[in-house]
Amino acid sequence: MKVFIAGPRALKSLDSAVEERICNIIHQNITVLVGDANGVDKMIQSYLGNAGYQNVAVYASNGAARNNIGNWNIQNVPVKDGVTGFDFYAAKDKAMADDADCGFMIWNGKSKGTLNNMINLAKQDKTVLVYFTPHKKFYHIKSMEAAQKLASACGDDVGRLFESLSGHPHSAHEAAAEQISLYHTAI
Repeated sequence: MKVFIAGPRALKSLDSAVEERICNIIHQNITVLVGDANGVDKMIQSYLGNAGYQNVAVYASNGAARNNIGNWNIQNVPVKDGVTGFDFYAAKDKAMADDADCGFMIWNGKSKGTLNNMINLAKQDKTVLVYFTPHKKFYHIKSMEAAQKLASACGDDVGRLFESLSGHPHSAHEAAAEQISLYHTAI
């Protein structure tokens, strides 16, 4: 099994509930697919590196990893010349979503990249466990509709961002994220 773990660059620490899930991943020897960014990617890498965990692949756009704390294998994701900014880094995220069996996203309710990862996984009918930092709760996303509900619960701006990333129309009166069923998974 392969799990794609990601989250915003803006977060400065991992909650103990997230660390507990990472311990579960280690104990089950699940392959971790992680990016090379600062923030959550780097914190996940640090946690795995400190644990001496080796079942990790670091994905990097054009193979140039900004962070590879455990000296793990780097998965080179080719990006066309002239592609920059969000689209440059989104290429590696899309590759991880394609290669993963499921996702584990740590989301602050704001990060465009993390929301895009949830969308990419949901479009492929892959389960996403989301640790939603504003609520300090886990949500199980199994569909685009569930991802939309969580995004819409973050306000109209995030709802519109969801629409622009996914192509799904936004409704300002979607059910609150609290109504998304919680799910306990192996990770």
